[in-house]
Amino acid sequence: MKRRTGQDRSITQNWRPATQAVRGGTARSEFGETSEALFLTSGYAYDCAGDAAARFAGEQQGMTYSRLQNPTVQMLEERIALLEGAEACRTMATGMAAMTAALLCQLQTGDHVVAGRAAFGSCRWLVDTLLPKFGIQTTVIDARDPQQFIDATRPETKVYFFETPANPTMDVVDLEAVCGIARERGIVSVVDNAFATPVLQRPLDFGADVVAYSATKLMDGQGRVLAGAVCGSEEFIENTLLAFTRNTGPTLSPFNAWVVLKGLETLDLRARRQSENALKVGRFLEGRVPRILHPGLPSHPQHNLAMRQMDAAGPIFAFEVDGGRAQAHGLLDALALVDISNNIGDSRSLMTHPASTTHAGVSEERRLEMGVTEGMLRLNVGLEDPDDVIDDLDQALKAVSL
Repeated sequence: MKRRTGQDRSITQNWRPATQAVRGGTARSEFGETSEALFLTSGYAYDCAGDAAARFAGEQQGMTYSRLQNPTVQMLEERIALLEGAEACRTMATGMAAMTAALLCQLQTGDHVVAGRAAFGSCRWLVDTLLPKFGIQTTVIDARDPQQFIDATRPETKVYFFETPANPTMDVVDLEAVCGIARERGIVSVVDNAFATPVLQRPLDFGADVVAYSATKLMDGQGRVLAGAVCGSEEFIENTLLAFTRNTGPTLSPFNAWVVLKGLETLDLRARRQSENALKVGRFLEGRVPRILHPGLPSHPQHNLAMRQMDAAGPIFAFEVDGGRAQAHGLLDALALVDISNNIGDSRSLMTHPASTTHAGVSEERRLEMGVTEGMLRLNVGLEDPDDVIDDLDQALKAVSL
């Protein structure tokens, strides 16, 4: 591969996803390094004052400041855009920075947002608390029913915002139907795709306008760094999002970008193997727990929809015990192999109790509205041998009389 081949869309867009994940976006320096270079610099020097002025005026290509551009970060953005099938991408310091930027960059006082009720706790806080502080009205609906988007839409509705699969209830949204409704009405659809990544689901292929990520999750996939990303059309990224991020500064560090670049090289392998492992673990749990929410199992009410729009169901699912928080915590405490952790997408198996962790900041009333019960547990199945994970779950279930 030549020094700039990885940044040539006329070539890289013809590569298959696994190749894009390894080589897409790569720009080699004059040293010809095989691994992407890590540019730890805050600023850049110019040969003359005229060059500096030309770059700031947009008349000359080149870097000006790492809040705006960085070679390592730029490589990551191009790689994610390729995988997503997007014209452009901007990365952020965290997943929540990406969600916040994707919304606030296009909204103002008087606008209205329709959002899915099943969502990560901090995403619900954006919808329930932050947006209304700026005079942006919000309506929360059951996103599994496309008709509810239609019924909630007003003349001032600007954005549909939802997750699929949703965290932690695993609600699945009909991407083609909902994004089609948005397009017909001139509304921007913003999809949180963190549970799937572009390896397992590409919302843009179903008509979505904007896709947002916590790249902390499967994209890094090894619990190392925080990162976020927003993908969309070049017009949206350059003319709507960029001004917001340039002036508010939710900037991804070059080091974190480099780590995520390395994570993307194995994303396809990890996502598919972890999905296989999670399906095996899910089948075991299905006969042992009162309720399981796994889109890959026929028992999931939206199994057929999930399999139509996803290549695999992913490594994350939820299940419930009847004994509420006490039994859920007891099961967690009995685990010997699986870690108690609120992260997801990791190569290690992790389990958490959402009501007391990721959704603790959401009121009990809203948690129940979302379907997050005191007996719910969320499991991220990693790359361990699934039989070892099953053995650990088996002994933990027995410890709480299940």
